[in-house]
Amino acid sequence: MSDSSQDAELLYLDQQLCFRLYTASRLVIRAYQPLLKALDITYPQYLVLMLMWEWRDNEQHFGTVGQLGRRLQLDSGTLTPLLKRMESRGLVQRRRGDEDERERHIELTDKAVSMRGRAVDWMKLARESDKADRIDLESLSNNLDLLLESFS
Repeated sequence: MSDSSQDAELLYLDQQLCFRLYTASRLVIRAYQPLLKALDITYPQYLVLMLMWEWRDNEQHFGTVGQLGRRLQLDSGTLTPLLKRMESRGLVQRRRGDEDERERHIELTDKAVSMRGRAVDWMKLARESDKADRIDLESLSNNLDLLLESFS
């Protein structure tokens, strides 16, 4: 095989890790649709809820838009409209910071806190599925962490 055909193969779709990651991401998010539909939220809203539930477990009852953005790797142009929609749906409360009025504090409402139990039950069922048994999820997660680190 010549160098030029080997070079051309570098661009074949099946050679692209990015395509596998893109496809896997779409399929995983699609698998979450029954839970998201039951909770009447979007996947990005679910990410915000998960992070804020985690914060509550660690005695942090509110966060800032900046903290959410850094952790979720979303810019404020994406996050602000998302949080406004969540506030209009009664899931979060936004308020200005006491010390710095430019800062926006975000806190979960009781409605959002109560949704956690349904999400936990759904995740338990998902982890018990036959499909999850065929994959070493811990190894996959560790490898994805290494990949993410390499791009940071």
